[in-house]
Formats: sequence, structure tokens, C-alpha cells
Amino acid sequence: MVCMTRSFPLLYRFHLIACYYHEVMEGMPVSMGGLRTLPWYVAGSQVLGVACVVITGVWMGHYRGGYAWNGSAQEFNVHPLCMVLGLVFLYGDAVLVYRVFRNETKRSVKILHALLHMMALIISIVGLVAVFDFHSAAKIPHMYSLHSWCGMLTFVLFFLQWLLGLGFFLFPWASARLRSWYLPLHVFFGLLLLAMSVGSCLLGITEKLLFSIMETYSRFSGEGVLANILGLLLVCFGVVVGYVVTREDFRRPPNPEEEALSVHFKTLSEGEIPSSP
Repeated sequence: MVCMTRSFPLLYRFHLIACYYHEVMEGMPVSMGGLRTLPWYVAGSQVLGVACVVITGVWMGHYRGGYAWNGSAQEFNVHPLCMVLGLVFLYGDAVLVYRVFRNETKRSVKILHALLHMMALIISIVGLVAVFDFHSAAKIPHMYSLHSWCGMLTFVLFFLQWLLGLGFFLFPWASARLRSWYLPLHVFFGLLLLAMSVGSCLLGITEKLLFSIMETYSRFSGEGVLANILGLLLVCFGVVVGYVVTREDFRRPPNPEEEALSVHFKTLSEGEIPSSP
């Protein structure tokens, strides 16, 4: 059969598609009922993410004096808002796109994934510039706290992850074998960076509260309670996103024809089945 199909390229392609579909179906879970809960988890993540951004905005706007770009404390307030919006909410949404847009073409989802990361990157850069500018104007040393170390490490790794993702997957210069080797690392570091972003935010929240309201924090002041709620919501957002991404039922369904006739065709012809995030 293989010899005959190799004599007819079109038949050979259909043979590859059939083989790939058969292997995928054998590994597919029997019950797909859990897929019905996916929209609820996604909606919950969006409610949590928006709540985190809004509470951060209210905290900095109402309790900390608002926003400005003049080297004052109000310029510092831009920093937490940008980091929560960029490195937590938008970054988490970028991680979720492969689950939300499960039936769209893979290239379209890749572009959306990269664009959301780019938005998160730009907003995060604005947040970093704001805090460095404030420290310079106020004569405060840079990069001395654990929060700043963890936050900068997260940002640098996020930037490298974005560049590697562009090079390996959106504008693939690497071989199919190299891409298949890097994909699990890309997925792992994607979730790790979300956890690091949330952890850095928690450190920043604690640091800000101790600097600003140390005397009243232990008396359950309104600002302290609001900031604590923000921290809990950030953790919940990270947990929900991580659960959706790691649950097998929610993985992107295989498209045998798209895989076989795309850049993965060489991999399939060598007997290897590429995986998707």
C-alpha cells in the first residue's frame, strides 16, 4: 500500500492524513463532556482579570493620588497598573488563545498570540520606565528589593520567550525537529512566567503597603484590605488560567489536513506527530 501511494503524490498525502487522524483518535479521551465547561472557566478568568486591573486602578487612583508623568509619586502609580494589565492580564489572555479559539486556523491563532504578547510587552515597558523615572527623580536607589529582582527577571525572560516564539513558530526559521524539541519548553516557560508575574505582583503589593501604610495596615485599613483582595484575585486568575491550559480536555482539537499539508509535512512524512500548545 505504501509503495502504491508513493507513486501517486495526492494519494500519499491522503494516506498521511488518514494515518495521523487514526493515531490522534486512538489517544483522544472517550468523554468530551468536560469541554462544555470551558466557556465558564474562560469567562471566570476574564472576570478575575478585569477585576484585578480595575482594583489596581482604584487603589492607585483613589488611595495613592492618581496618575501623572512628572517624576512624582503619581508617576510611580503608573507602574503597578501597567504591570498588572500587561504581564498578568494580557499575558494570561495570550496563553489562553489556543484554548479559546480552538477551531480557528493555527496561523491566525499564532498571530493573535504574538500580538497579545506584544501589547503586554509595550505596556510593561511603559510601567518599567515609570518606576525608574520616579526613582531617579526621588533619588531612590534602583533594583535593591526582592520585588525588583523578581520583576526584572520575569520581564527579561518574558521578552526572550516572545522573541524565541516569533523565531520558532510565527516566522519559523528552525527545522521541524528543532521546533518540536522547543515546543514543550515554550509551553512550560509560558506557565512559569505567568506564575512569576503573579508572584512579583504579590511582592510589590506587600512592599507598597509596608512603605505607605505600615502604621495602619495591621488595623485592617480600607487600603490594606483592598490590596489584599487584589493579591487573592491575582492568584485566582493565575490558577484558573493554568488549569485551563493544562487540562487535556481543553486542548486544541487536531486538524489532520492542516498539520499534514503545513510546515509540519516533512515531520509527518518521517513518522513524527507534531503537538500543539
